[in-house]
Amino acid sequence: MTREFVSTTILKQIVRLLMCRGLCAVMLSVFVWGMNLPLSAQSLFRRIDSLLTAKYQKISYDTAYVTRPQTKWTVMARLNLSGTSVEVDDVEDGRHLRSEMEANSKATLSLGVSYRGISLSAAFNPAKLIGKYHDYELNLNVYRRDFGFDIIYHDAKNFTGWYRQEGMDRIELPDGMLKMKTLNVNAYYAINNRRFSYPAAFSHTYIQRRSAGSFLWAASGMGQHASFSLEQEQELKFKMMNIGIGAGYGYNFVPGKGWLLHISALPTLVVYSKTSFTLGDERRDLKFKFPDFIVTSRMSVVRQWSKYFLGLSGIFNLTDVDDKDDFNVLNTKWFSRAFFGLRF
Repeated sequence: MTREFVSTTILKQIVRLLMCRGLCAVMLSVFVWGMNLPLSAQSLFRRIDSLLTAKYQKISYDTAYVTRPQTKWTVMARLNLSGTSVEVDDVEDGRHLRSEMEANSKATLSLGVSYRGISLSAAFNPAKLIGKYHDYELNLNVYRRDFGFDIIYHDAKNFTGWYRQEGMDRIELPDGMLKMKTLNVNAYYAINNRRFSYPAAFSHTYIQRRSAGSFLWAASGMGQHASFSLEQEQELKFKMMNIGIGAGYGYNFVPGKGWLLHISALPTLVVYSKTSFTLGDERRDLKFKFPDFIVTSRMSVVRQWSKYFLGLSGIFNLTDVDDKDDFNVLNTKWFSRAFFGLRF
């Protein structure tokens, strides 16, 4: 035993030494290679900058309505807030059942940098850093003049709410009974993208000069996997998937120089739906009832000057799904943002 232990210890030390020397060799090689880097790097950066500038300044829109900022760089600070809620209605043995649950809202601070329309940002959650927030959320937003999309993933375990059955008192539901993972995806295509700009209201890589609106083709998707803790250590599992297509309208209103007010709504009809409950070994598949819908709405208020801008924006997503047995699930997801940006 002692010999094996000593041999293993010596072997670990040798491996660490070799790894250390190997790492030092790699670092030295990178350093030596880097001695000849500046000229080629400058040439590469100039070429990239030239390509980005040419793409940035390419005009494929009506400049009387939409324009690009004349500066190269944009730095933006944001305060983000988001929340999730679930409402359930059911009829069982002729009695109406209703439940409402809401996850703790999330607040994050973020800082973003954009160069010629290419953006990079980082965010942190103060409550999560000190251990008061345990959920996970990912937001990916891409806005172009012609098309764009939102991808929102939320893993929540801190729902609180209440439950009421017809003829009985309301029962409070404590934190931790409901755990839910939700993925929301919505996309748009702007028909009048030469005069109407979504980025002007949200990513600020364009500036809306005159009021304009556009009809929008829309597609939405929503997937959800939830588990609810019951008495006697039982667990009710719930799975849902919905896909919708539709059309909506968006409008950018410019009431005066430096102002922009945006509002849009993208309703989609659910064309595919699959929902099921599982309790122990018993599974119940819900029967799709037409029409169900997914609605995504957005709003934004922007005030800008020559070098800086500020404002508020928000996204609201509503999914309403019924079945033929009078069962209804209403999911709400919202995201709001206050921002301040500087261009130079």
